[in-house]
Amino acid sequence: MASYHLSAQPVKRSEGRSVVAMAAYRAGARLKDERRGHDVDYRRRRGVVHAEILAPDDAAEWLLDRESLWNGVEAMEVRKDAQLAREINMALPHELTDGERLGLVRAFVRKQFVSLGMVADFAIHAPVPEKGDDPRNHHVHVLLTLRQAGADGLRRVKTRAWNSDAMLIAWRKAWAECQNEALGRTGHAARVDHRSLSVRRAEAVDRGNRKEAVTLLREPEIHVGPKAKKVALVQSPRSEVRKVGPKRKWVPGRAAERRMLRYPEFDEGSRAEWTMQRLGRNAHSYAKVAARAEQQMARLRQRQIHYANMTHEVERAPERQDGAARQAHAHKRLAEIAYWLNELDLLFFALLGLREGQLVRRTVWSNRLAAWRLRGLTRGRELVGTP
Repeated sequence: MASYHLSAQPVKRSEGRSVVAMAAYRAGARLKDERRGHDVDYRRRRGVVHAEILAPDDAAEWLLDRESLWNGVEAMEVRKDAQLAREINMALPHELTDGERLGLVRAFVRKQFVSLGMVADFAIHAPVPEKGDDPRNHHVHVLLTLRQAGADGLRRVKTRAWNSDAMLIAWRKAWAECQNEALGRTGHAARVDHRSLSVRRAEAVDRGNRKEAVTLLREPEIHVGPKAKKVALVQSPRSEVRKVGPKRKWVPGRAAERRMLRYPEFDEGSRAEWTMQRLGRNAHSYAKVAARAEQQMARLRQRQIHYANMTHEVERAPERQDGAARQAHAHKRLAEIAYWLNELDLLFFALLGLREGQLVRRTVWSNRLAAWRLRGLTRGRELVGTP
């Protein structure tokens, strides 16, 4: 089934990032990084299906050239802690074709970003099986300017309104609606939902949809990006207290200091290992609910036998004055029990399927983690020249 993902983060120079290098990597292109004084070449990168720049109709022509655009952005930013761009990462429905995914991305980017005055540089990536990618992992990276585009290029002042939480929430909702519209238009039954599992579960409870509420009883998986993948190459990630963020005066009268983040207090391994642990807990939760459903079915079958015997007693003793009322009551209860047995039976098998799915995904992650570590070990031996 289709899965939902949309995340947004600023591209920060303080983290040592170059938006020119990012654009080249995502587009699988070769660009000259004028600020750093060297070429960035990712033309051999696999999995890049399509790369394109969209800009407002009245935007300067040079903004449609990837190298000119992002070198221009770098030149406009003089601060060492400047925010260079905004990156939006979105999962694409694997049920659609390459052409349908491209049309979906273009429509969404034009409506949500370009219409506001942004220049959008997007690259669609397909999974590469040789790298161990999930075959459903089609996604798109969108690099957005922080300044409005016009006939003279980019404005001098950044548009701060684009940084609001309300706008991000609106983008997340719009992306879910666009995907569902595309899936429905192409005849697919799969749908996505941008809301959290807890919100969707609460809504299902309010509607009285017990089956949907139970199936949403799981922890969300954790996104494992390239940095987390590198961490997973080692057996035991090292956690330590680190200083993060800009220097600030936390206490009046003291010198400005950076915030201390105590990683050992909440780290439990790599993000890949966290995902495996969550999948295991989800499978256990589904198993517990399935066991309770099985117990309820056993009790209902006992009640079913009781009311079936009641009907037989009435049939053997027709002279009883309350026979008709007892028989009507027994038939009513038998019908209710049959209904709930059918519902619990469907729920039970759905839970077993969900449990099996979580265990399969856990196995997939375990194999993927083992392959990553084997590849890292092999690379390390090659570097040191050992057999």
